[in-house]
Amino acid sequence: MRPRWTRTVVASALAVAAAFPVAAAAAPSASQSGAGEQRAQLRQLARTLVDAGAPGVLVRVDDGRGRPVEIAEQAAWSRRDHLLGVGDEFRVASNTKTMMATLVLQLVAEGKLDLTDPVEKWLPGKVPNGEAITLRMLLNHTSGLFDYTEDPVLRPSLLGRSQRRWTSADLLAVGVKHDPLFAPGAKWSYSNTNYAAIGAVVEQVTGTSLDVVLRDRIARPLDLRHTYFATDSTWRGPHAHGYEPDAAHLPPGVPPEFRDIAGVHRHGHVDVSDNDPGWGGAAGAVVSTTRDWSRFYTALMSGKLLPPAQLAQMRTTVPVDPHQPDGPGYGLGIQTGPSACGTFWGHDGGMPGYLSVNITDRTGGRTATMLVSTESWAEFGADPKMTEAAQSLQKALICSMFGKPVPAAAHAG
Repeated sequence: MRPRWTRTVVASALAVAAAFPVAAAAAPSASQSGAGEQRAQLRQLARTLVDAGAPGVLVRVDDGRGRPVEIAEQAAWSRRDHLLGVGDEFRVASNTKTMMATLVLQLVAEGKLDLTDPVEKWLPGKVPNGEAITLRMLLNHTSGLFDYTEDPVLRPSLLGRSQRRWTSADLLAVGVKHDPLFAPGAKWSYSNTNYAAIGAVVEQVTGTSLDVVLRDRIARPLDLRHTYFATDSTWRGPHAHGYEPDAAHLPPGVPPEFRDIAGVHRHGHVDVSDNDPGWGGAAGAVVSTTRDWSRFYTALMSGKLLPPAQLAQMRTTVPVDPHQPDGPGYGLGIQTGPSACGTFWGHDGGMPGYLSVNITDRTGGRTATMLVSTESWAEFGADPKMTEAAQSLQKALICSMFGKPVPAAAHAG
């Protein structure tokens, strides 16, 4: 339940590379092996994940060659609450960072910001050592700032026990009251506080709220009708219900302080769909759908949202692991990772009830999304069975996006 929102994509990239070496890259395309077979295999892997304990799973894969594969699978008990649909809205959590970085880079292109600007210029006195921390460091997680989601004051909001409305300034203040982890620019460490600061900067520069900025600069221009920055707990359209196991059914590895989740109790689970995601702020409060996010990635990576210079800056990465300089990297609000089936770009995000992965290729011509409508299994190493099933589906997702056959090992789960 502690949002460590970089684990899934990067871990899967390494797993795919290790499990499916060069031979997989030379395999025939998915169109040659049959789109129907690809769909059947992905559906089977999604079903396996549901059988392992997921209340629901959404999959969408567009390999750029025809009609996208869209799959919705859910547990029988969850059908009594809501019939999961491929167009349902869901909380994208930390995928929000890609949109926030896009907004900053648009402002850079307009001459209103510079990536070398110190945070002190825009938020004077709000960030200790703010003269040494640049906007680029915030965007690529090299600032050294402590992650505000690790502070116990956030716990009631994380668990849906508090309806407090958090502003960007509030969340930033929680993060910076802790000592920094390292000197600015010295290394890489994922921190949601970086994007709380980014949210405050965007609000300062534009003079308006994040929900309006995102609507006017991204959602409306791209006709993303189900994408918005959540300002409260309400939804605007049909949505996936998110669940967590109730206290009696959580794995024993989950600490006591994370076991009391608010929501309506259903079949050994708690429906957390109506809990307020506002604590995610600029780091994770966006709602979207698989189709909207595909359209966003295509527009972003093809240059529709950013000029070439700013898109190049977004794709300029730092190593996630200093011991693997050619391995997974983090750019400005976006990750990249190698796999035997191709190098992908994307992000992932998790908050109670929702864990999603969104990926694309370098040009935006191919996109893929996986949503699992529960998140605690990915925390604390609490559910190895679900982890294994999710990794198998994600490996298949990457290869299917690149038009490669679903690897037999992934198919076997």
